[in-house]
Amino acid sequence: MENRFIVTIGREFGTGGRQIATELAALLGVKLYDRQLLDTIKDRYQMTQEEIDYVKSIKPRWWYEPVSADMYRDEEFLVLSLAHKESCVLLGRTGFHIFRNHPNAFKVFLMADRAFRIANVARRENISPEQADALITKVDKARENFTKTFSGNTRYDARNYDLVLNVANLSPTAVAQFIADCVKQKFQV
Repeated sequence: MENRFIVTIGREFGTGGRQIATELAALLGVKLYDRQLLDTIKDRYQMTQEEIDYVKSIKPRWWYEPVSADMYRDEEFLVLSLAHKESCVLLGRTGFHIFRNHPNAFKVFLMADRAFRIANVARRENISPEQADALITKVDKARENFTKTFSGNTRYDARNYDLVLNVANLSPTAVAQFIADCVKQKFQV
């Protein structure tokens, strides 16, 4: 593809965002980046993913501390450098904010009703609906804290995105195809 672009995907926990992003990247013939970005950072600071997740969940302002500030800047630099090197799909990482003014960014947010999300999480994690509901609350709260602290904005503001989709009862393949069609039309690829 001659025109480089980046598709950012934000999502509520339990929407199937990872599967949709994976299928979307395959349809577009590009790489998917998500926690892979943190691998470099984890190695640099010799932290496990669980340690990073723990710090982020209990200290939403984790990047204001000396080592963590470096860690955040490293992650943001890696994300920004992607747009200059290759077309890709970026899952999470507050991509909507990082690329808010980038002319070749297509920003997507995936949402679904609570019952749909509970059923997805319970099935995927093999846990009870009550446990899934609690996990959704925990993960959504951590993601929202991270987003608000970093961007000063809520991830639920539709003005942050080019496309907001309610994916409840839609197949991940159909959602990925729809997003791919939108991206191809916007960037004429």
